[in-house]
Amino acid sequence: MEKQGKATVLGHLEEVRVRLTKSLLAVVICIVICFPLAKYIYDVLQDPVPGIELYYTTPTGLLGSYMKICLYAGIVLAMPYLLYHLVMFINPALTAREKKYFFTLLPGSVVLFVGGVLFCYFVLLPPAMRFLYYTFPGYVGGSIQPWWTVGDYVSIVIRLLFWIGLCFEIPMVMFFLSKIRVLSPGWVRRKWKYAVVFAFILGAIITPTFDPINQCLVAGPILVLYLLGYVLAKIARIDWSKRKSQVKT
Repeated sequence: MEKQGKATVLGHLEEVRVRLTKSLLAVVICIVICFPLAKYIYDVLQDPVPGIELYYTTPTGLLGSYMKICLYAGIVLAMPYLLYHLVMFINPALTAREKKYFFTLLPGSVVLFVGGVLFCYFVLLPPAMRFLYYTFPGYVGGSIQPWWTVGDYVSIVIRLLFWIGLCFEIPMVMFFLSKIRVLSPGWVRRKWKYAVVFAFILGAIITPTFDPINQCLVAGPILVLYLLGYVLAKIARIDWSKRKSQVKT
């Protein structure tokens, strides 16, 4: 039995090694594909702040930000392949019922992530970045002018896009956990106060400014997503077969 257990563990480790190697290779290939295209992403990232001027203060400053864009773009491009390996790895550990829910909800989670990225780009980024670049320096006054490096700007924008996109996954995750009986709607309802505190803490961490307005722009949607997750968690517990039988009778 002990030998069988060791063989199983070694088999899982070997599978992890193979899948990680293939995933890493896919990311590298996608980074190479994105290298000639990354220069067009700079204009897209600067659009939320009209008239912004970016600089770099070290010989490799621009190259570093360029490679960072290539890295994130390569990961996004390789995401379907990465998800495939993740799903195939956890697939044996799921029951037939859990597999059904997981594979049904997977496309929705991708849509929610994209929706979060679009929300961040069109709703959150413009006021946050304009406040930092135009409003606050004007409030301070004097001869202080913003002198942003391209590396810092790219890092902040990409971080915001990623984390807001991830936050939009909250309702889908809560629905799935409730469906497989890991999370209960009652527990979600009782913890709403902690959710409020967590949303504002997360808003302070995600936003690059201590401005409460921008923090509310992050915390507000997170709380709405938490409420939506609670509704979905309740829906997940409805036994639709019983409902149909009651309607027939």
